[in-house]
Amino acid sequence: MNTAGHTDAAGLDLIPFRGVRYVPRRVGNLAAVTSPPYDVVVRPDGLLHLESADPHNIVRLILPQATDPAARNQQAADTLRDWLAEGILAPDTEPSLYVYEQWDGDILQRGVIGALRLSEAGEGVVLPHEDVMPHVVEDRAALMRATSANLEPLLLTYRSDGEDRSKGATAVIDRVVPREPLLATTTEDGFHHRLWAVTDPAEIAEIRSSLAAHQALIADGHHRWATNLRLRAEHPSPSAWDYGLVLLVDTVHYPLRVRAIHRYLHRLPVADALAAIGDSFRVRTVAGPLGHALDVLAEAAAESNAFLLAGDGAFHLIDRPSPGLLARTIRDDHPEAWRTLDATVLHSTLLDHVWRIPDAPEHIAYIHDAEATVEKAERDGGTAVLMHPVREEVVRDLARQGVTMPRKSTSFGPKPATGLVLRGLAF
Repeated sequence: MNTAGHTDAAGLDLIPFRGVRYVPRRVGNLAAVTSPPYDVVVRPDGLLHLESADPHNIVRLILPQATDPAARNQQAADTLRDWLAEGILAPDTEPSLYVYEQWDGDILQRGVIGALRLSEAGEGVVLPHEDVMPHVVEDRAALMRATSANLEPLLLTYRSDGEDRSKGATAVIDRVVPREPLLATTTEDGFHHRLWAVTDPAEIAEIRSSLAAHQALIADGHHRWATNLRLRAEHPSPSAWDYGLVLLVDTVHYPLRVRAIHRYLHRLPVADALAAIGDSFRVRTVAGPLGHALDVLAEAAAESNAFLLAGDGAFHLIDRPSPGLLARTIRDDHPEAWRTLDATVLHSTLLDHVWRIPDAPEHIAYIHDAEATVEKAERDGGTAVLMHPVREEVVRDLARQGVTMPRKSTSFGPKPATGLVLRGLAF
């Protein structure tokens, strides 16, 4: 691979598997049994909405509801076993790689779903770019132990810069999409989804050979990747646990959107947040509506670190932090690109030093939708901290240097719908 420091590392090793999928005649509407990834589901409203959409919605497996963690995980395992026994879910007849397409308006994303050999970050094959929370990894690991399944694919990206599109993974995708798909559905967010099985040995070999020359960036699913690594260590190799379920997208041909993930501070009213900031940032009130305020945030973020605070019926832009404050609160043993990230300044300067808020669920919620973050702040009396997204090339460059960003720094998308294809590890 042509990556500094990792030229001798092996590339991506993607293998086919027998996908476990919903049997359409048993569920009727495929869209009604899908879900966003577990960490994007807004709880409790979104969870209840998905549960009520169909009694077999995948959310009952990825976010089971019970009185305690052990009971939740057992419930998911029992539900999965029952759905397989009842023919709600069934494994495909032969191992496949799967071409997956999502589109909505001018957004088109295509990639390949398969089982990817797991590797540590130091091997330079799959690069994380965010830190993870140990309690989340343990929660996901307990669920995977109970179900013995990869319930949703991670989203990984790679770049085929300069490669001939007439061969390799991209060429196979181009040949596959005119064929009749295994499934086609449109989810309530407006995205159209199609899935094809690639079973021809020559086409599988062509995909695998081209991917072996590349490394990948984890775009979405850091906690699930860390979970896979933990569980691999618990099982003697070789085993099915040596691999994890992923969607690989070539962003040369199918660029992803990169959005910000916003913060909601449960116990900090906006007035207190602004009082604590004092004159350490420039503070301005910005006119609404939300779309206009976000445009102003984008303009400010082009020149300095900038955030939009909301929750009291107004929008407050804070930018141009004091250089002295940054020097005192941000570690200097990381690259300049990391030190100047908005997420770094938010966590190291504002949360840790100015507001003194620990990064714990009872203090901070991470919400992908800006409007939902503001609504929650105005309803519950806390502070919404709206962020501007970072560019993909910055993320990739830091990842190649082995530098991780603060967790939930980015939201790549569109994310694969959960529920279209699962991978069993022991069935």
